[in-house]
Amino acid sequence: MEFGSLIKYYRTQRGMTQKELAAGICSVPHLSKIENNSKDANEETISLLLKRLAIDYNDIEEKEEQIRNLLKKIESSINFYLREDVQETYQELKELEHIIPYSNHMYLYELYKYRTLLFIGQRQEAEKQKDLLSKQKKNFSQHENYLFRYFYAVSLILKGQFQMADEIFEVLYLENNSESTNGEFLYHWAFVKGSLDQSGYAIHYGRLALQIFMNQHNFYRILHTLMLLGINYTHSTIYEEALVCFQHLIRNAELLKEEKMLAQIYHNMGYLQNRMNNGKEALSYYEKSLALQPKKSHHYLVTLYSIAEIHYLLDSRAKAKECFQQVVTLSKELGEKKCGILANFYLINIDTPKKSIKFLESKVIPYFEASNENRNDLARYYKLLAEYYSEKSEYPEAVKYYTKMNGGGKI
Repeated sequence: MEFGSLIKYYRTQRGMTQKELAAGICSVPHLSKIENNSKDANEETISLLLKRLAIDYNDIEEKEEQIRNLLKKIESSINFYLREDVQETYQELKELEHIIPYSNHMYLYELYKYRTLLFIGQRQEAEKQKDLLSKQKKNFSQHENYLFRYFYAVSLILKGQFQMADEIFEVLYLENNSESTNGEFLYHWAFVKGSLDQSGYAIHYGRLALQIFMNQHNFYRILHTLMLLGINYTHSTIYEEALVCFQHLIRNAELLKEEKMLAQIYHNMGYLQNRMNNGKEALSYYEKSLALQPKKSHHYLVTLYSIAEIHYLLDSRAKAKECFQQVVTLSKELGEKKCGILANFYLINIDTPKKSIKFLESKVIPYFEASNENRNDLARYYKLLAEYYSEKSEYPEAVKYYTKMNGGGKI
């Protein structure tokens, strides 16, 4: 505890002069040096000064310990994904904000304030906190510097800036191997790798994170990691492993009545079943997911589109058309372009297949190429066009799309 700064804070708060506080205890110059933390005072002098300010020395020491324990608790609550505990502990720390700047945990508190704001979704406030911390980072210890960069990488994940986050994780892992082998770090890095379509790395770091979380009995993070692994096993066509992950997730999430998580699990299980060419099973899981989701949301739209596509693949064209029309309407309401474009493609295809080819070339392909996302879907549309032009014996066009499909890019 920085007792000098604390004494100065309470003295000015009580409207006392240095002369009034120092009288009979020490000289004014001596007090001035104590307040500026330029001179160590013995415990007796500090006790007398605090007593005159009506502050209990033992109470201050207890508050120092309380701050230390609350910071450990908030770190643990974030790692175990205990949302209510995080908010309660954060409020307890805020009640000590008047004394934290004079403790030995000032920067650690400000860092965990940043992480908490990210955790509870107050991103604008978190951005302000990051700017404040940036001005102080020259004063950070090695551990505090690590935390600042790690928490900044987490903020980049929330913004969808995965490449930048990945670069930070790589540097942190090389610089701080001992600190970077905790489950939370490995889980976040696995999430980034999966978002960058690097499923092999995502599975590697995800497995490491899962083992740590299992050793800690960190239940929520076990579920989150199993979800991440299931998705990346699916993308890597390791379907049996993906199936085991999602079956385990469904059992536990149903028992806990975790509806929000169940909606995501059902959707991902539907996607897996579709990849395994089990259309009816896929439809069943997508419908379960849709029933648990709030309408007029992005996730609802994506699941609705998936249901429409399954109906189309199962030749239930009337149901497919109805769902695609709903997707188009909801896309406009939400300002979501991707699902709207694809739904329009299928609607045109259902009514006039030949016109849908032109729409695919003029609208769908340019959108996906410009956004540089969903490379698997883009390859599927390249294949569709290549096969169409092959059937028409227009071989130069067919070759162009086969080349793109195989990663050759524009020719």
